[in-house]
Amino acid sequence: MKTNKVVRPFLKWAGGKRQLVPEIKERYLPKNYNTYYEPFLGGGALLFELQPEHAVINDSNSELMNCYEAIKTVVDELIEDLSKHKNEKSYFYEIRDLDRVPGGLAAYQKETSAVQRASRIIFLNKTCYNGLFRVNSQGQFNVPFGRYKKPNFLEPEVLKSVSNYLNNNQVKILNTDFGEAVQSARKGDFIYFDPPYDPISDTASFTGYNINGFDQKQQERLKKTVDDLTHRGCKILLSNACTDFIRDLYGDEYTVDIVSASRAINSNTLKRGKIDEVLIRNYEL
Repeated sequence: MKTNKVVRPFLKWAGGKRQLVPEIKERYLPKNYNTYYEPFLGGGALLFELQPEHAVINDSNSELMNCYEAIKTVVDELIEDLSKHKNEKSYFYEIRDLDRVPGGLAAYQKETSAVQRASRIIFLNKTCYNGLFRVNSQGQFNVPFGRYKKPNFLEPEVLKSVSNYLNNNQVKILNTDFGEAVQSARKGDFIYFDPPYDPISDTASFTGYNINGFDQKQQERLKKTVDDLTHRGCKILLSNACTDFIRDLYGDEYTVDIVSASRAINSNTLKRGKIDEVLIRNYEL
């Protein structure tokens, strides 16, 4: 199937798969599948590379998934609102602090339109330090200003191309728990899991894009979901950190391949660069 090269991630995303996508596409995809599922969508690098005709996409981050909904349904209004933003420090903090209203994030979401919320997230993501999406325990965006000279937060061609893809194919957009997101998966469907990674050290954990931390109990719950989907006849590919915990969790029942991936988004510059990850699958290549 021919794909549109302009359809690509519109956000920077910690743990995003742009670096691994070529290798996944060339070596690790199942030969055929029905519906594509991605329960931890993030920036959507693999989704936009494959551009499946039938897909179910999900993330538990409500502000993130609002961006996808806005791009699908009101992209022209979103582009117009994005054009109003300014790459200025004082303005950045003014926009960043919009979710610090009485009542917190829930109050902000109730009082603000979907277009304004999506515009704010895209602007903050492209102008904040190192392109992080991170929130505090109250769900408030807390990354500082990035000091970029010309951040590209307005990309009309990309946004319109993504909107066309979402509208011209059967793509269901969800904002729920990963287990709920795959309940409709059936034999022959392909699920790509890209969860928050098991930390490679006590200080390496990055689950700040969601106020619900993804600890080892959640990793074990994900493993049970993978087992259930495998029993249903679904095809599973899962990315995670190359830790003893993850290899032990999956190694006896699934194929575990170690791959090297580049990581450009990290608040600590010493932790950027090549790291080992694992690709876990339940099908033969």
